[in-house]
Formats: sequence, structure tokens, C-alpha cells
Amino acid sequence: MGSKKKRKEEKRKLKKALAQKQLVKKEKEKDRGKNLLTILVILVFTFAAFSPSLNNGYVNWDDDKNFAENEHITTLTKDNFWKNTKLIFTTDVIGGYNPLTIWTFLLEHKIFGLDKPFYWHLNNILLHLVCTFFVFWIGLRLGLGYLGAVFLALLFGVHPMRVESVAWVTERKDVLYGSFYLAALFYYIKGKQDGFKKKYIAIIAICFILSLFSKIQAVILPISMILVDYYLSKEKIFKIKQILTKATYLLASFAFGVYGILMLKDEGSTEQVYSGISRIFIGAYTLIVYYVKAIIPYELSPLYPYPSSLDWRFPVSSISFIITGGLLFYAYKKKKHVLFFGLGFFIANVILLLQIFGAGQGFLADRFTYISYIGLFFLMAFGIEHIIKKKASLKPIVLGLSGLVIFIYSYMTFQQNKIWKDSGTLWTHVLKYYDHSTLPWGNRANFYRDNGMTAQALHDYSQVIRLNPKASEPYNSRARLYFNFSQRDSLLKALFNYNKAIELKQDVEYIVNRGATYAKLGDLNKALENLNQAEQIDPTFSNIYLNKSVIYNNLNDPQNALVNINKYINLKQYNADMWYEKGRLHYILGQPQEGLKACNRAISIRQDKGVYYFERAKINYSLKNIAQAKADMQNSARLGYQGDANIRNTILNSN
Repeated sequence: MGSKKKRKEEKRKLKKALAQKQLVKKEKEKDRGKNLLTILVILVFTFAAFSPSLNNGYVNWDDDKNFAENEHITTLTKDNFWKNTKLIFTTDVIGGYNPLTIWTFLLEHKIFGLDKPFYWHLNNILLHLVCTFFVFWIGLRLGLGYLGAVFLALLFGVHPMRVESVAWVTERKDVLYGSFYLAALFYYIKGKQDGFKKKYIAIIAICFILSLFSKIQAVILPISMILVDYYLSKEKIFKIKQILTKATYLLASFAFGVYGILMLKDEGSTEQVYSGISRIFIGAYTLIVYYVKAIIPYELSPLYPYPSSLDWRFPVSSISFIITGGLLFYAYKKKKHVLFFGLGFFIANVILLLQIFGAGQGFLADRFTYISYIGLFFLMAFGIEHIIKKKASLKPIVLGLSGLVIFIYSYMTFQQNKIWKDSGTLWTHVLKYYDHSTLPWGNRANFYRDNGMTAQALHDYSQVIRLNPKASEPYNSRARLYFNFSQRDSLLKALFNYNKAIELKQDVEYIVNRGATYAKLGDLNKALENLNQAEQIDPTFSNIYLNKSVIYNNLNDPQNALVNINKYINLKQYNADMWYEKGRLHYILGQPQEGLKACNRAISIRQDKGVYYFERAKINYSLKNIAQAKADMQNSARLGYQGDANIRNTILNSN
């Protein structure tokens, strides 16, 4: 009887346990549905905040070197896809090694072309949304409640300090490396909590490698993992074993770090503006600015140029290192794991960007906080949750103020996106705060010059020269402006400015430009003299041979023109115009077979130039390839190029 009663009791308990399990499962599914809907709303809100960037174009601040004029991208054909891909992954751009980012530009250039910046900006926004998505789930995994995770994701998503990383196409590297970095971190946390499945380990490793190839800043991921170990451990202490398990990741980070430093040195990007203890003062001041701007994002600028001298604020700022170090020590000793993790994550991800060891064009940058601010935002989100839990009566006020902050940030972000519309709006904004810097004046002048705004360009070039009369580039840029006009007095002004630039610096580009000016003035001998001088200085500068070929054409010397075309092509193999010119010269010199090969090459690179088909039609006709000649002439007309009517009619009417 007792046994029967016991079995009945066990059955009842089992039934209750199953019911409880089902209830928990339903609650989890309910929470999951709620979280998915929430993150969707957050992503839509974030997208709206960045939507003005979809109307933006490109800017003349590294966009040219990264993709608009990057030959590994602009010369892409079906034949050289893998060759160009290899070159992208084995070379740097402006001293930076971020090949996966550059490779995404190659794909966009092929799919959309440069004339559709909408898609380039859209991709940046979508990658930022991926990062925001992972930040939300990381927040939940690290113990934040629903409200805390929402606030964390919104802070990351719409904070105005994100704009530079998203609205600037060149900074694709931030949102791309961030996507892989945060994906790896999420699956690492998931593995720590649920057990490391093989697929988690594979995802972490792959994402880490892709993140490294996107931006070298990803070398910090192993440190972030170690901080997660500390945060999730019961003892709240660092263990040697936890560090040793990251050995492979640390070695990969070290290898990429060394490679990146070598490239920076080759490019000159590690050149010191200040040195010694001054670098520490700059780093300390920068750290304070980052702390303040996390809460009050004031005077946001794409460029923060170095001051001409360091005033009292810089040495006094050294206290920021002492206070930060003291807080970390206190948090570790007292096992304040939230404080240690949040502050530690921020410092770990920003310390290499404090310009203590190297120098860029500015001493701080909004984009440098893209990942690191997650640490500070985590502390803010935790703080809000803590206040609500301790003082439930304050919940409406806290939530109201938090919502107001998010609204203000999103409005600022919406407006800040608009300054990236073009180079004119960008540099005009910078000049509001830093009119003592030559860079914004010079870049805005270049924008005005390239858009036919001559008076404005001359004004800005004059400002650059006033601020730094010993700099050579402003004279070269102003000369290029005058060179665009055919009037003799303008060309003489161009010549004067080129002479001034060369007086300050014997640069091969300046000498070539001066040679081109002499050619435009009709002094071809003087032009060749300058171009020969440039060739002695740097025989790899391709524009030397372009200009010499033009001059020899004007001198009716096709043989020497061809010699220089060949020299140019040896340096730049994917310039379709030069292959066309080579074909034309071979035809003139009575070498139709060579001319046909060259025209075939030109058309293989670009199929949209009617003049190429017209020239090949002439060559095919001379070789008695009548059918091919007619087809080429028809393609020429289809593309809008008519050429000589007599030649066209002769070929089309031939049998």
C-alpha cells in the first residue's frame, strides 16, 4: 500500500515538474519573441537616425585613395579579379592594412559603380545595424535586464559619436570589423555560458580572422575575451589558465599588430608631431575628452587637428590616467566586477588609439570610440537598472530622462550625418571649430576647384598659404587651378605657382605638372626638359610618359610617342585609353597586327567607348577583316561615336 502511494506521489511530482518545465519554456519563448520585436524596433529607429547619409556622396578625404582612384578596384576586369584580390590582400592603403574592407569596395564598384553612392552608404548603415544587433544580445548575455539591454543597444546605435564610422564610406572598416568582432564576442560569451560547441569555436575563429582583415584594431579581441572570463567567473579574479587559452588569438593579434606597425612606418603614418612626455599629455587629454563626449557629445568634428602648442590643460590631464588606473585597481580588489569590466573594456579597446605611440592627422577621432564606448555604455545601462531596482518610485523619472537623452542623441546623429553630404559641407563644418588648420582649407579648396568654383578655391588656397607659407602642396594645388584655363595669363600664373612649389620641394609630380604647363604654353622643348628631369628623379611616375607621349604626338613623332606609351603601360596595365592610344600609334606606323592586339586589350578593359571600336574597325579593314570591321563600326555608332564620315561609310559599304 505504501509503495503504491509512493509511486503516486512520484508521478504527481513528475507531472508538476513537467508542467513547470513547460511554463519556463513558454516564458522563454515569450521573452524571445519580445526581445526579437524590441531589437527590430531598435534597428528601425537606428536606421532612421542615419538615413540622411543615404543622400550623401563621397568626400575628398581618403575616399579617393581607398576606392575612387584605387587601381586595384578601378581596373577590375573578369580576367584580373583574382590577381587584384591578391594585390588587395598583400598591400596597404595609406599605411593601413584592412584588405577585407577594400575588397568590399571592389565588389561594390563592380556591382553598383561609383555613380551610385546610395548603395555604398546603405551598406555602411546595414553593417552598423548588425553591430547594434549583437550589442543588444551581448547586453542580455552579460546580465543586463530587458531595459538595460535596450538602453545599451540604443546608446550604441544612435550616439552621435557613431556618425563618422557610418556616414564616411572610407570608415567601412569600423562597421565591418565591428560586425565580426561583436559576433565573435557574442559566441564566446554564449560558449562560456552554454558550453563551447564545435560550431561556436569555428564561428569565433572565423569572425576573429575576418575582423583582423577588416581593421587592425581587432587585435584587442583576446583582451576583451579575458575581461569576459573575469566578469563571468565566480571568483572575480584573473586566472593564468584563462589567459593561456587565448594564446592562439594573442599570437594572431601580435602578428597582425607587428605587420600593421611596419606598414605604418613605410607610409610615414607613425611620424611624431610631438614626442616624449608630450605624447603622454596628449593621450591623457584625449582620454578625458572621450569620457566627456560619451555623455555630452559637444563640438563634434571629423577632424581634431593637433594644437600648435600644448597649454596647461594637457599636463593637468595626466590625472585621468591616475584616476582610471585607481578605479580599475579599486574595482578589482573590491570585486566590483561590473565597474572593472565596463571600464576595462573601454580602456582596452581605446588605449592603442590615444596617439601616445603614433600620430595621425588629428589627436583624437570620433571613430576611435566605435567599439570601446560599449564599455562605458554598459556602465550607464547597468547604472540605470540599478537605480530603478533600488528606487522603484524613480522608475518613471529615470525612464523619461533616459528616453529624452536617446531622443536628443538621435536628433544630433540625424543632423551630424548631413555634414558628410560632400567635401564642401564637410570641411566647412570643420572650419567652424578649426580655422587655424591648413587641411580643411586645402581640401575645401580642392572641392571648389574640382567643381568649377574658381573664386572660392583661390580664396581657400590663399588661406592655406597664409597659414603655412613654407608648404609646397598649396602652390601645386593653386597651380592646377590656373592650369585648367587656356588663357596665357592663367598658364603663366600656374607656372609661377609650380616654380614656387618646386623651390620648396623637388617633388616629381610638381616637375611633371610644370612640364605640362610649358607644353600648354607651346614651349615643347622646355616641357620635355622638365619631363626628362622628372624621369631622372622617379622613373616609376607614370604621368611622365603620358605627358611625353602627348608632346611627341604634337611633334608628329609617333615612334617616340609609342615608346612612352609602352613605358606607361608597363607601369599601369589596365588603362584602357592608353591601350587604345597604343593601337592607334601602331596603325599609324604600319603595324596593324600590333595595333589590333592593343585595341582588343582596350576593349577587354572597357566596352563602353565607341572610339575604341572605331579604331579597331579601321585596323580590321586594313587587314581585310571586313566582317569584323563592319561589326566594330556598328558598335561604335551604337555607343554614340561617329568619327570620320568618309571612313565610316567606306567600311560599312565595303564587300
